[in-house]
Amino acid sequence: MISGILPAGVSSVETFDDLAPAPLFAAEEMSLAGASPKRRAEFATARRCARLALAELGIPPGPLPRGAGGAPVWPAGVVGSMTHCAGYRAAAVGRAGDLDALGIDAEPDLPLPTGVHGLVSVPAERDQYAELARTAPHVSWDRLLFCVKEAVYKAWFPTAGEWLAFRDATVEFAAGGAYTVRLRAGRPGPARFAGRWTAADGLLVAVIAA
Repeated sequence: MISGILPAGVSSVETFDDLAPAPLFAAEEMSLAGASPKRRAEFATARRCARLALAELGIPPGPLPRGAGGAPVWPAGVVGSMTHCAGYRAAAVGRAGDLDALGIDAEPDLPLPTGVHGLVSVPAERDQYAELARTAPHVSWDRLLFCVKEAVYKAWFPTAGEWLAFRDATVEFAAGGAYTVRLRAGRPGPARFAGRWTAADGLLVAVIAA
């Protein structure tokens, strides 16, 4: 699902359950103190996906602990991102010489809870959302907007090292599963991102690769 919207040279692995064995390194176990069995399974499976994706780049398995802001700590020379939601876990990695930023996110293709869309969007996005919901009602556009902004944050934070609020980013959807993102003036790092998204089997997946 995700491989179709990633650029060439980015390795990805996805799974739709937690059935495969997913052992953790000690440094990763430290991130799970007090975690529920569900949270632990999602965390471990996402890291299993990441290690398999790294192996495609010739990088041996090693710990991928949580770092600042919850972002995973990748091996030197690697840019990567992980995601998990109900029924889906995935990881994508590339070489730092080929990419400056990479962010992925997955969400169920269901409407956001009442009131949440107004908290994560700006007026221009709400205007576009109303039109998209009218012309393509088969996609939960409010949830897709949330998904895109999560992917943007994952791509942005490792470089900027600062929190990015939902309303600091404005998303504009285009034809063919593409979108662009403009960051509010004054934020560090890139002022603009471009990405792609896809929907299938009740899931939404968004990618930022820059």
